[in-house]
Amino acid sequence: MRLASIGIALSLAAAVLAGAAPAQADDEPYPVGNLKTAVHNYLFSPDSVAGANDWDCKPSAEHPDPVVLAHGTFANTGANWVKLAPMLANEGYCVFAFNYGMNHLSLGRVGGLDDIAGSARTMSAFVDRVLAATGAKKVDVVGHSQGGMMPHYYLKRLGGAAKVDTLVGVAPINHGTTLDGLVNLGEAMGILGFVNNLFDWTGLPGLHQMEVNSTFQKELWADGDTVPGVRYRVIATNRDLVVTPYTNGFLRGGDVRNVTLQDQCPSDPAGHVGVFLDGPVMQNVLNALGPDDPAFRPTCTDYGPAV
Repeated sequence: MRLASIGIALSLAAAVLAGAAPAQADDEPYPVGNLKTAVHNYLFSPDSVAGANDWDCKPSAEHPDPVVLAHGTFANTGANWVKLAPMLANEGYCVFAFNYGMNHLSLGRVGGLDDIAGSARTMSAFVDRVLAATGAKKVDVVGHSQGGMMPHYYLKRLGGAAKVDTLVGVAPINHGTTLDGLVNLGEAMGILGFVNNLFDWTGLPGLHQMEVNSTFQKELWADGDTVPGVRYRVIATNRDLVVTPYTNGFLRGGDVRNVTLQDQCPSDPAGHVGVFLDGPVMQNVLNALGPDDPAFRPTCTDYGPAV
């Protein structure tokens, strides 16, 4: 499945693997990571990343909402947020990140495999912990891929809407994926049910639930895309080969703004995986969490990988 591309991409980068970044002094900014850092963290620091989970952090008047980061399928906190977590922390945000959807197949590193409703319950407990530690009333959430879709279950089914100001989805798999037509082909051939049963039996229900028109998808969106009181911002790439069509990531209704990366930067090659290192994506996230200017245009440089 193309969802495995993050594991493939990180494996290909293993040749450049080196030691972890050295700790910085208190008066220095957090080091912003790259692909090399992501590979290291994926293997050796799956639960932590520079800039995140300082439980003594207190939100400022400028940034009153802590930011909670939710990684994508097959990823983990350490790898997925090597760029965004330190960037946000260096801008003065209190940043927190958690792993979810791990089971006996995960080896403590591969997230997003398990039941998505269960992952949302993990998120619920984590957000409560963040609010208790920081004294904040609400959080903002940034999620990549499944991490952009899973929080909707938290918002809509677990009372999370009262605790979230803004949800930013980066290449979110909101309305499911055809996997470049493979789901439709499997259905036409009469084998999709067998494949999905195999996913569920082996401990991969999260993969089944992300398919377009799955029972999970139908039930999640039956009452609409949004809930009152939450701002929704979606940043999609038309180079996406995991969320297909990429417009399935878009939302309708409520306080929604959908952005296609290439409408801003036509030459940006970043695909579904590559957006986690993409400069224009990072700038769009900072805008969504900050001034939220609808006319914002990023500087078209520092692109992520074309994967």
